[in-house]
Amino acid sequence: MNSTEIVSQIKSIIQKQFENESTGHDWFHIERVYNMATFLQKSEGGNLEIIELAALLHDVSDHKFNGGSATLGGDIAFEMLINLNYSSVKAEKVREIINQVSFKGANVEHLTSSIEAKIVQDADRLDAIGAIGIARAFAYGGNKGRPLYDPSIPPVLHDSFDAYKNAKSHTINHFHEKLLLLRRKLNTRTAINIGNERHEFLELFLKNFMNEWNFSQ
Repeated sequence: MNSTEIVSQIKSIIQKQFENESTGHDWFHIERVYNMATFLQKSEGGNLEIIELAALLHDVSDHKFNGGSATLGGDIAFEMLINLNYSSVKAEKVREIINQVSFKGANVEHLTSSIEAKIVQDADRLDAIGAIGIARAFAYGGNKGRPLYDPSIPPVLHDSFDAYKNAKSHTINHFHEKLLLLRRKLNTRTAINIGNERHEFLELFLKNFMNEWNFSQ
């Protein structure tokens, strides 16, 4: 099976699996990450086939929806690829990338072991900031029954993955606990250039949100 065939098969499987998802982690998110990752690869290098597959499979079992496991997604992706008679060596590379992609807390080290992992992680993080990132944050918060904002609950910069994944707060805190931090956690020059503009939009949105929240005659 050549690279075009395996990517096409995985794309078809994932599109069907995520087409009705409503938390901002839907097929369109995955497609945007895939498109961004392939764009970054043109400038940054790396194995395109591995990048494409890891981008398509990066949310196959996100820790936010699988009970908190940071490695289950990689394991499921590996098995999916093996079941399609894909190379076990390449499938292992995809598993490794998927297990490294997710944000795990403000003060948690985010290691990436390859240029392919850096690119997929950057593509996923770029989709979490800017206009679409804002929309996704509120879609996820609404799905989880979280309030827009509660000024009595300050943000927390988590020191461990356990603390981060178990935290329950309002959506505006998510900006301070993750989204506003992502620009400085991007890996590649191409992604940083894109991220700078999207970060500025986050800051403008928050400024306007707080001005409207605190409006008084």
